[in-house]
Amino acid sequence: ELRSQGNSAGGIIECVVEGVPAGLGEPVFDKLDAELAKAVLSIGAVKGIEFGAGFAAADLTGSQNNDKMRSSGSSVQFETNNAGGTLGGMSNGNTIVFRAAVKPVPSIFQTQKTVTAKDGKFENSDLLIEGRHDICICPRVVPVVEAMTAIVVADMMLRNRAAKM
Repeated sequence: ELRSQGNSAGGIIECVVEGVPAGLGEPVFDKLDAELAKAVLSIGAVKGIEFGAGFAAADLTGSQNNDKMRSSGSSVQFETNNAGGTLGGMSNGNTIVFRAAVKPVPSIFQTQKTVTAKDGKFENSDLLIEGRHDICICPRVVPVVEAMTAIVVADMMLRNRAAKM
């Protein structure tokens, strides 16, 4: 339907990382979630990121949002994962979950308003892009998000190992 209209769509990509040990990241600079956000936001079409409950956490109370912990004897289990696997900038051993917002493809088959520069002056003009273009690039962005996430987690694991030497 969008193709027939000459339009495009954005989308949301969810990334889930399991098996990350607790303690990766730093409490002030080099926070795990901040490093993940920096890496994912460096992907051209990504315009936003949220971890766990994300923006919905703004509508929760502390008692609703706090991740409840229980002991199972030799380990700690989380009943919820509103923080998305990080607490205080460090992994907490829970599954890391974040969502990235991907903007619509700007190359659409509709006339768009723009400006052109001529002799140091700007003039209003129209632009019509032709050729073959994706309607939505989310499927192409998924492996890039996964790769950037893997790089950050691997880097944090190496930093953690080096800190123990």
